[in-house]
Amino acid sequence: MTANNTPGLKQNWKQFTLLVIINAFVGGMVGLERSIFPEFASLFGVKSATAILSFITAFGLSKAAANYFTGKLANIYGRKKLLVFGWILAIPIPFMLIYATQWSWVIAANVLLGVSQGLTWSSTVVMKIDLVGDKNRGLAMGINEFAGYLAVGVFAVLSGTIAHKYGVTPYPFYLGIAISFLGLILSFFWVKDTRGFVHHETNQSSKEPKHQSVFLETTFKNKTLSAVTQAGLVNNLNDGMIWGLLPILLVSKGMDAASMSVVAAVYPTVWGLAQLFTGKMSDHFSKKSMLFWGMLIQGIAIVLLPPLNGFYPLASLSVVLGLGTALVYPTFLSTIAQVAHPLQRAETIGVFRLWRDLGYAVGAIISGITADYFGLNWAVYLIGLLTVISAVVVKLRF
Repeated sequence: MTANNTPGLKQNWKQFTLLVIINAFVGGMVGLERSIFPEFASLFGVKSATAILSFITAFGLSKAAANYFTGKLANIYGRKKLLVFGWILAIPIPFMLIYATQWSWVIAANVLLGVSQGLTWSSTVVMKIDLVGDKNRGLAMGINEFAGYLAVGVFAVLSGTIAHKYGVTPYPFYLGIAISFLGLILSFFWVKDTRGFVHHETNQSSKEPKHQSVFLETTFKNKTLSAVTQAGLVNNLNDGMIWGLLPILLVSKGMDAASMSVVAAVYPTVWGLAQLFTGKMSDHFSKKSMLFWGMLIQGIAIVLLPPLNGFYPLASLSVVLGLGTALVYPTFLSTIAQVAHPLQRAETIGVFRLWRDLGYAVGAIISGITADYFGLNWAVYLIGLLTVISAVVVKLRF
């Protein structure tokens, strides 16, 4: 931390870079599961889409709750303590998956993963926003989400490749053991808390008003905050569907495991890489337009998933889906940071991320039930339609 707690990317680049590396490890923990869980579920005799997606539901609910409390507690206990605690919770997860003897162990591991992700990812988001100040928040969020979601894609490919060669367990989860210990060591010994930057910013000036109820303003009352929040929920709603059902959809199209892992990984990898550019764009271009077009592109890409066949068409669609998501993801957070009062920023981000990551659970439940009762294709069509409707809400309400 600089002596005078002055925000700015240039003067705080060392801490910023360290937090980027740590967030890559955070993303890597999720990436381990991304391409192998349908196959992993089959080891426990889990067949239905609803049952398979139950692990995503558990993850989404626990992460959403952890996001909210991380935002509420960030100013009380400090960002670093919450980050370190999140990594401590991550350590048992790969061991639980390696030694799981029934599906309930997998659900429990994903509850723990959700809490860990909420604490660690939310903390790194808030700390980067604290560090950079108001001029480069979009860039900061682009770099943050780039690191996290590129790692999701990379580790999805790694775990899928390892599973294809050596079996779905235990070898892919050895990566998780290494990631969790590295994340904890870096966070405990080298990360510095950033609360001082918030007080510095507040003392300088703040144009934004403080709200009596951050939850109500972010969820319902404030048009910009609530428009962003519903779009965040729907974005992760479709991501939850893709996480759980895309591998099943690809299997139904006769795709082999190696090709399937590539198609599944292209989407988060493009999503991650493109945010290096879209994050900076959100500092200069209309945030409303970026959110509208990003959600619309996602919705159209999802609707085209069932009718298309073949590796290259589906991989191309995965690229388009990643680009649409990249347009909105850093823009969500830079908009929230711009509108919220500095002293309420962590809590506002926590409320937004509560609803956004509840989208995982909502998407998993809706798509799982729809797939079981009406078929896989109809589940995908429904999620695509909801994403298009979300784009319209942004257009009308933001």
